[in-house]
Amino acid sequence: MTWLILRRLAQLPLILLVIYTVTLTLAWSIPGNPLENPEGRRPSPEVAEQMLRQYDLDSFPRFYVSYLDRVTGLRALRERMSGDAASRERAAAEAGIEIPSPPLFDFGPSLQYDDWTVNEIIAGSLPVSITLGGVAIVIATLIGVTAGVVGAIRPNSIADLATLLIALVGISLPSFVIGTVLLLVFAVWLPLFPVADWGTARSLVLPALTLSLPFAAYIARLTRFGMIEAMQSDYVRTARAKGAGETRVLLKHALPNAFLPVLSYLGPATAFAMTGSFVVEKVFNIPGMGQHFVAAVQNKDLFLIMGVVLVFAGMLVIFNLIVDVLYRFVDPRIA
Repeated sequence: MTWLILRRLAQLPLILLVIYTVTLTLAWSIPGNPLENPEGRRPSPEVAEQMLRQYDLDSFPRFYVSYLDRVTGLRALRERMSGDAASRERAAAEAGIEIPSPPLFDFGPSLQYDDWTVNEIIAGSLPVSITLGGVAIVIATLIGVTAGVVGAIRPNSIADLATLLIALVGISLPSFVIGTVLLLVFAVWLPLFPVADWGTARSLVLPALTLSLPFAAYIARLTRFGMIEAMQSDYVRTARAKGAGETRVLLKHALPNAFLPVLSYLGPATAFAMTGSFVVEKVFNIPGMGQHFVAAVQNKDLFLIMGVVLVFAGMLVIFNLIVDVLYRFVDPRIA
């Protein structure tokens, strides 16, 4: 187990480096000048020229190296080891000026939002996306596992066909269609939930439900197929022969093994739900990372694009690692 964790952690920098290279290449190829956007910063020509030189925005190779130096923390470590940062802080303290300590992993300034760094934007929006995605995954797991078990108990029955139909609808319909319908029904026709609001439990229900339905559909299908296979296995027949009740057979013997494919799916699904809910955040006007990422792509905000993508990639690898560790607890036979 320890070797597995160490191996995955050792792979993390290489995976992030590949994602960084591919993403930066694609983002750099977006047409337009990030300093000449009608909805973003509009600095004077002199300031724009200085920013281009300061952040190496006029050269892809230089920007690639300098931003990698910044985001990996190497620049901050060199400054701290050289004592320059400490000298500046002492000089500022003697002058009565408070200078905040620079972050170790610096994602740089935002080219769209004036006086905001990418670290500050992510720190403010990531908790919102994590809350929305976490609640959505919990709802999806409850709905999906329940529907899958119900459908597997009596294959090809009315209940089974109903769960398959609901799963098909959940997979086929886009999130913006589901969200619009839920808003129209439960916020306009039946004013049970607020519209374009955030910060209360009621404002979380509709967006979390919208985000959860596609995941619930996949979980329902995985659970159904896994339960049907598990119910036909030898260990389930042995448990029934020993006189175990049907509920015990389902929950203790069949479901843990049928849940393994679901557990494998939950790793990337959780990471995507927490950081990739772009459409849902746009529909419900939620101040999460999705809103900022869409705006960053539209305005070619390279720093914000890279910051969001690297955070998402890191979370994806970490959640997959957590899933691999949980495998051993669900099924000790897995090495």
